[in-house]
Amino acid sequence: MKEFDLIRNYFTEQVVKRKDVVLGIGDDCALVAPAEHQHIAITTDTLVSGVHFPENTSPRAIGHKAVAVNLSDLSAIGAEPSWLSLALTLPHVDKEWVSEFCAGVFELCEFYNVQLIGGDTTQGPLSITITAQGSIPIDKSVNRSGAKAGDWLYVTGQLGDAALALMNLQGKVTVSEASKGKIFNQLDYPKPRVLAGQALRDYATSAIDISDGLISDLTHICKASNVGANLNLESLPVSPIVMETLGKEQAIETALTGGDDYELLFTVPEDNKVGMEITLLNIGVPVTCIGQMNGSEKITSTLDGVSMNLQLKGFEHFSNDQ
Repeated sequence: MKEFDLIRNYFTEQVVKRKDVVLGIGDDCALVAPAEHQHIAITTDTLVSGVHFPENTSPRAIGHKAVAVNLSDLSAIGAEPSWLSLALTLPHVDKEWVSEFCAGVFELCEFYNVQLIGGDTTQGPLSITITAQGSIPIDKSVNRSGAKAGDWLYVTGQLGDAALALMNLQGKVTVSEASKGKIFNQLDYPKPRVLAGQALRDYATSAIDISDGLISDLTHICKASNVGANLNLESLPVSPIVMETLGKEQAIETALTGGDDYELLFTVPEDNKVGMEITLLNIGVPVTCIGQMNGSEKITSTLDGVSMNLQLKGFEHFSNDQ
């Protein structure tokens, strides 16, 4: 199957048809008409086989995750997702594979009313690059650089399931059959916190999504905001499966460094705590306070009241390069 047949047969048939898409797939460029008094938020992520997902991952899960990680970035800044562009590199055209991949892409797009408006297809080693765009009211973005000393540090959801699934795939740990469904669903089908991100526009001073591990992503906030943080490790919302499988010490380390959680890590001033907690409770998003920001420009931690020396890092590309 040739390139343009591939595009016509698989990528033009989608449910979502947004009114703000003036010209979609099929031309040299797409045209969109953003709403008045809105900024456009833009993010790009690439997923490479064997790096961002195991080589035997189902195509439906790959399609889902490729979209989800981009929507998670939009969520972290508080944007409402609107449009996607997809660059897909395939070793060869497997019709069944492409059909399942598209199903994973389109089901998440349909859920969040996001339209695929263009992209590219090429032949080569399997990789997926998505550029996602969304809108956000002017002066409402939640940036990494807004945290202040005294702000409280929060995280949505639970941590560690995706990392545990990857450890199991690598043969590093044995997981009970009863638990595998949940942790592998978290690894393969992460759920971006889109509604939570938009709700936090009225409360949070900074935010980031947890992709490379909580400790790495917290470091990004601290550096951008010129602040420090103290983590209460006993407060971390570690997944019960991770705690049961690894034990307390290793479970906490996994929650801090594992990555692939795609939860939101954010800071809130004292006056906004109650309002934020009520708002997120009303939309069904669990949140946990895990520490407080300070002026030290360092990250410290305590466990059951005892100071801990954290020597941990999350995932970083090119970290093994000399």
